[in-house]
Amino acid sequence: FFNRLSETALTHGLRLTVFLISRVMKTKILALSLLFFFALGSLHSQPATSSMSSNSLTLMPWPQEIEVESGFQIIDPDFRLAISTAGGETKTDAGSRLENASTRFLRYLTDKTGTFLKAGYPVSGQVEGSTLLIEIEEEAVLELGNDESYELEVLANKISLKAQTDIGALRGLSTLKQLITVQNGAYGFPQVKIKDKPRFPWRGLMLDMSRHFMPVDVVKRNLDAMAFVKLNVLHWHLSDDQGFRVEVKSLPNLHERASDGMYYTQDQIRDIVTYADERGIRVVPEFDVPGHATAILTAYPEYASNLNLRYTLERNSGIFDPTLDPTNEEVYVFLDTLFKEVTPLFSDAYFHIGGDENEGKHWDENSQIQRFMAENEIPDNHELQTYFNIRLEKILNKYGKKLMGWEEIMTPNMPKSALIHSWRGVNEGMEPGESLIKAVKNGYQTILSNGYY
Repeated sequence: FFNRLSETALTHGLRLTVFLISRVMKTKILALSLLFFFALGSLHSQPATSSMSSNSLTLMPWPQEIEVESGFQIIDPDFRLAISTAGGETKTDAGSRLENASTRFLRYLTDKTGTFLKAGYPVSGQVEGSTLLIEIEEEAVLELGNDESYELEVLANKISLKAQTDIGALRGLSTLKQLITVQNGAYGFPQVKIKDKPRFPWRGLMLDMSRHFMPVDVVKRNLDAMAFVKLNVLHWHLSDDQGFRVEVKSLPNLHERASDGMYYTQDQIRDIVTYADERGIRVVPEFDVPGHATAILTAYPEYASNLNLRYTLERNSGIFDPTLDPTNEEVYVFLDTLFKEVTPLFSDAYFHIGGDENEGKHWDENSQIQRFMAENEIPDNHELQTYFNIRLEKILNKYGKKLMGWEEIMTPNMPKSALIHSWRGVNEGMEPGESLIKAVKNGYQTILSNGYY
């Protein structure tokens, strides 16, 4: 009976069994339990053959090279996993990235298949007897440009996963998870040979928490999903017109007055960054300035370009006028204070400053700003924003960060050290990839969201 159940039905079957056991007479519990475990045992005792082709596999993204053999390895309770570092030494250091990922992988096997593994943790000193042997050369510091390549070979009775770095090994484990399938009522892996590496070093997902706050557990759930399909950058948008979502102890008005009580404590941010690192995912925060600044100005209106307005959080999406005043020296003191406190929360080298959709309306209406532009021979609002960005980059560099921003920050005088984030498409009057091509031709590094934004 259980052999004919789909994976989903089996999951509900397990729940139904527990439900029934709690309600039947004691004399029936033993019979029902024996039937249940007999059925589970039969899942793993049947011989299996494979008629799989690469077309029947559900892998995302598709590996660079793949060969499918005519065999199938059944997942049974004796499945064992070992980790070997350079020199052939077995490594199971508690707390290491690969150790933790391997333990999660074993838990995943149990949850996915219902197979109760005898070894629920990577085994130590049993490389020869392991079902899955992971071999790496080094543990990497997570950063742009990590070697994420791996080689995976599934044979009838063993699996080999080799990678230069533990990051590459994590990508191989994600592929192995996706390979799990059912044949003749048994869970297992098709016999394959895979050589894989990412086509792009930056594979990101943006979560906009300013406009739509998400609890920590939801962020972590998204990180798990990202790891499953080998995405490696969480672009965490944390401030905009609708809210400021980070606890800042030196500037408490930001989270107390401009968040509706929905913000992340610094401990929660550290926890999420660590959680992401464990999955080989970099976290790049975005604090949008000088436009999209309504939340910041709700907390500290003295830094606004228009000092005559009363600022409150926006409740709708759109492009709004409030901007920081780039001619006010106190604005840079404020930003230095802010970034001094928040940059250590994020281990990645890149820091996103937004910089998009600044219409400059309040700059045009401010006579002091217009006088500053004339005195400093700043011809237009684009160059005024460049002046602001150059000063901002110096602040970020002081705290060990590299500036990146949306494509609007790209002007003739913007330093080539800035990373340009291309996002606008035909709906904004741009040709597909237009700003990406322009950025590359002008000597910038660039990443692309247009078409996926």
